[in-house]
Amino acid sequence: MIPWLSSNFRNFKPTPAIALNATRHMNKIERKKLFSPDIEPMRTAEGRWFEAIIYEMFLDISKKSDRIRYLARKGADAPKKRELARIGQNGIFYSKYGDIVIRGNGQDLAEFDLLLVTSDNEVAFAEVVTSPSDLKEFEQEIEYKKKLLCYLYNQKNTPFLLVSSFDLSNYSVIKRLAKDKTNAIIHTSSCEQIKKMVKYYRPRILYTKPYDHAKLIPATRLTFRQPFDYRKYHDDVKNRIFARITGDDKFQQDQRSYAPTDDLVKKVLYGALYPQAIKAVCETYGMSVKGKKVEFSEFFRHYSRAIVATDLPGYELIIYLRSKSRKEYLKMVQVKDRHFKFERPTPPKVGFFLWLETIQPTLGTRITLSILDTFTIKEEKRSIQQSPAGRSQAGMKKPGE
Repeated sequence: MIPWLSSNFRNFKPTPAIALNATRHMNKIERKKLFSPDIEPMRTAEGRWFEAIIYEMFLDISKKSDRIRYLARKGADAPKKRELARIGQNGIFYSKYGDIVIRGNGQDLAEFDLLLVTSDNEVAFAEVVTSPSDLKEFEQEIEYKKKLLCYLYNQKNTPFLLVSSFDLSNYSVIKRLAKDKTNAIIHTSSCEQIKKMVKYYRPRILYTKPYDHAKLIPATRLTFRQPFDYRKYHDDVKNRIFARITGDDKFQQDQRSYAPTDDLVKKVLYGALYPQAIKAVCETYGMSVKGKKVEFSEFFRHYSRAIVATDLPGYELIIYLRSKSRKEYLKMVQVKDRHFKFERPTPPKVGFFLWLETIQPTLGTRITLSILDTFTIKEEKRSIQQSPAGRSQAGMKKPGE
């Protein structure tokens, strides 16, 4: 399918009818912002619109091509009944806005702009970008989604299509992606060009809905071909890291050093800290929120708990602080001088928040400091080493890399 799309997609262009029909996936506020003089909300609305345009184009393409077996519903075509995130939830779901997501233990692991099944019965996906800012950490995100779908659908490769409203050819990340023959990079009309086609269209829009589209199915019908217990995979990785940090040779001998499911784990949550461990972190490393130092003597006035975690695959340290004044966690990331600085809040309406809420204090001072010392930012450069979970990596990545 990928070679066919690469050579034939140029024959499919956004038409005024498709562009107007795509607005059915947007709410009234988003539609108004498409032509707003305020740049930021206008660009956000453009991104939503362009994604819907590509979906509408694929509705048309899939009817005409036997290379696409099924196309997953999304947006306004998504099933009306949508499950809220909850602990223990593993599988494909629809978000509040009709976006396709894969959840692990209630956490959104990956969101897909398009999900489809090829004539070879491979599950493929597409991503839609409208700005260079969309390319931040893009390569790592695509790699993760490919691995996730390869595992879940027991396939050797995952076809991927990138559709852009601007020329991507000079970006190094795109050049690397283009070398993979399972990827297709498509540059279509810009948002400005599409806007010119519809700007003066004033008659009342009569939306065309795909009632009789034989290839359109709910994403939830794409049943996994492998077992998927994300919490178990997370705990397997966490336990092996603990074994390496504590030097538990017997545990290490009883455990496999690596499994394909390790690559599905995006973050390791080691546990919540006992008060003395929190004190040790405050005194040894330090934490600050919006420029104000977090003193241990004041800690429990503002926060109810602290949870230590690392992002994967780079093992960047994170501390989550549970706010007492608001229903949120503050994400604290480590900076070059080793202390932890507030980055952003984790809101309550996400599955990851629910997971954090279940974590109780289990980490004392010694193990907490061992975790922090193992993964803390080091000034000296490290050669390629074996990570605590058994994966090879080039030292510890610094935030932003």
